[in-house]
Amino acid sequence: MLAAAAALVNETLEKEPLIFLTVLNMLVALFLLVLLVIAISNLFVLRSLKDYKKCRQQSFVSVLIPARNEEEGIGSCVKSLLAQDYPHYEVLVLDDDSSDGTWQILESLAASNSRLNIGKGTPLPQGWLGKHWACHQLSLKAQGDLLLFTDADTIHRPSMLKHAVAAMEAEKTDLISALPKQVMPSFLEKLIMPFSYWGIISFLPLTIAYRNQNILFSAATGQFMLFKTSSYRQIGGFEAVGQHVVDDIELCKRVRSHGLRWRLLDGRSGYRVRQYKNCRELFEGYTKNLFAGFGNNAAAYISIWLWLTAVFWLPLISLTLGLVNNDTLNFLTWLGAGGIMVSLATWFIACARFGFPLYLPFFYPAIILIMTSMAMSSMAMNLSRKATWKGRLMPGSK
Repeated sequence: MLAAAAALVNETLEKEPLIFLTVLNMLVALFLLVLLVIAISNLFVLRSLKDYKKCRQQSFVSVLIPARNEEEGIGSCVKSLLAQDYPHYEVLVLDDDSSDGTWQILESLAASNSRLNIGKGTPLPQGWLGKHWACHQLSLKAQGDLLLFTDADTIHRPSMLKHAVAAMEAEKTDLISALPKQVMPSFLEKLIMPFSYWGIISFLPLTIAYRNQNILFSAATGQFMLFKTSSYRQIGGFEAVGQHVVDDIELCKRVRSHGLRWRLLDGRSGYRVRQYKNCRELFEGYTKNLFAGFGNNAAAYISIWLWLTAVFWLPLISLTLGLVNNDTLNFLTWLGAGGIMVSLATWFIACARFGFPLYLPFFYPAIILIMTSMAMSSMAMNLSRKATWKGRLMPGSK
């Protein structure tokens, strides 16, 4: 009798890990199905900039560009903006203490185009980030009914401004942010840059976000933020987010907290960008933004990234175990296979929607590991106060 009891205990102990793994896989499968539903719904909700064709009022627009050491791209950016087929706008560029040839390029362009207004920034005051201070100065000089903040490394199609204003009018919104077409010449960029697009289309249910004032449902890109000037002033503008590293998300949150309207668009038809010029810039950019984007909350941050890693690696591990132990883990095998298929589906939706290479979904396990590694580096750099960008230390750094 004692032998039978011992055998029962041993059998239970052997099964417990399997039961736990099965339950965990079921939770993961349910989570992945929710992501798939969000991704499919966003295919119908996320509109393109080119969908908006007619402007009724043709509001005057101030295009605002902060520039710090941008000699490689500032000329192409400004020329593309001066070539817009929209009649009522101005282009303002502020040189933010550049040490390269940025100012000389701007002077040359301004000499031949009266629509372009250039200036040099004043010294960075305490309590401000460099780009935020530059954008704030630009906003004080702007004359437009609408303010378009964009980056110095962007290239815009001639119809961009016309479609953007038409979108603003059609949606009756206070802020429009549009995702760019990413120029990704290196394989590392192809692996990393689509991650944020996949994250938006899979994790942000736009149908809910547009109807719910919860600021957690916020997404924007600082490469393209078109505000009603009155709304920008109402939320406090860059002055209200002077020390927030992820300024675009914080501004979007302020729009929502003030009960104003916001829309996120696919802007690939209107402009393109190579966001980072090399691996060092790419690493600096992500280490600057990732931890700050989660509110610098280490406990929540670690939990989220561990869960994300588990969600996309557990099905792979379970499928492998299931194939090795075919007789006893058949259900786990199917759970693992199902999780992999749903994961691939979310990545295929994102890649097809945003024009990324369709082979990328097969690399999603590696992408998740790379991003988790960068996320942990971001936390370490920020907590050790060593994060930098454009040669400047981030707030609290030393």
